[in-house]
Amino acid sequence: MPTIKDVAREAGVSIATVSYVLNKKDTFVSQETRRQVLEAIERIGYTPNITARNLKSSRTRLIGYAWHEVPNDQVNPVLDRFTYYLAQAAEAAGYHILTFTHPTDDPLPVYNDMIRTQRVDAFVLAGTVRDDARIRFLQEADFPFVSFGRSNPDWDFPWVDTDGRQGVREATEYLIGLGHRRIGMAAWPEESISGSFRLQGYFDALDAADVPFDPAYLVRGKHSEQAGRDALAYWCSLPRDEQPTAIVAITDLVAIGIMNEAERRGIVIGRDLSLIGYDDVPMSQYLRPALTTVQQPILEIGQALMRLLQMVLIQNSSAAEHALISPRLIIRDSTGALCR
Repeated sequence: MPTIKDVAREAGVSIATVSYVLNKKDTFVSQETRRQVLEAIERIGYTPNITARNLKSSRTRLIGYAWHEVPNDQVNPVLDRFTYYLAQAAEAAGYHILTFTHPTDDPLPVYNDMIRTQRVDAFVLAGTVRDDARIRFLQEADFPFVSFGRSNPDWDFPWVDTDGRQGVREATEYLIGLGHRRIGMAAWPEESISGSFRLQGYFDALDAADVPFDPAYLVRGKHSEQAGRDALAYWCSLPRDEQPTAIVAITDLVAIGIMNEAERRGIVIGRDLSLIGYDDVPMSQYLRPALTTVQQPILEIGQALMRLLQMVLIQNSSAAEHALISPRLIIRDSTGALCR
């Protein structure tokens, strides 16, 4: 495990200088030197000695994270796994996650109370949306936080996210490489931030391959199994020679709906219709056929968030750093070459 001596060596400064920066007693340390120390800490993954720091600090060593309520017709194993890996990364850094709940339509009083009573040192947000009230509130309160996910493009705050645009582009390119040209996209509503990035990846792949976009191949719906069923039912209503031969689904749950509707109609996934999901939820590998999908690197995201949050806390500000992490295409049996 890196020590304060390692930080000093990496930054090319004295141990005393590193100590001044860590304990915010760096009045006589230049901004350039301070930056060198903070960058060295980030590069080598240094974690301050927790016991010693606690003797000098009133920090709680607790990070607030709100549980997310999932509607009865939906599942969200991604956030479940994220919560676990976030807690794991926090503990490795000497923190613990304090989970809480709040009314879906009015989260701010809970955040305000936790700040007022000094129960946490910072927050981790997830499930971000456009005009996210939590982000606006924490920025105005100047309280440390990081986010799993983005929000308004003109809001500058620290976040980590999966590169959904890249992930869906690779998925669509893979289908094009198998010979498919009529490729459907089962997308989310327009107001979805992550959905818009993923959809752009679909457009990117079509453009790069000179495959014309057909508006009939884009169907939007919510995050549910029924949305997948409805999308395939619509595509099956098109003339047979105009129906998609392959589909990219915005999530594995939507893909499962497509698979169920395909089975009801006698369509064989992987032979008659290629299908790619997104998320790589645990059940996806056990479906029949096993689902080709885009895997979100949840472990890496949790670790990146904690590294970023440590930097925010060390600098005592909401440093607007960002990290975009590449997903991975997991190829299984639900995709195949176009049958001509």
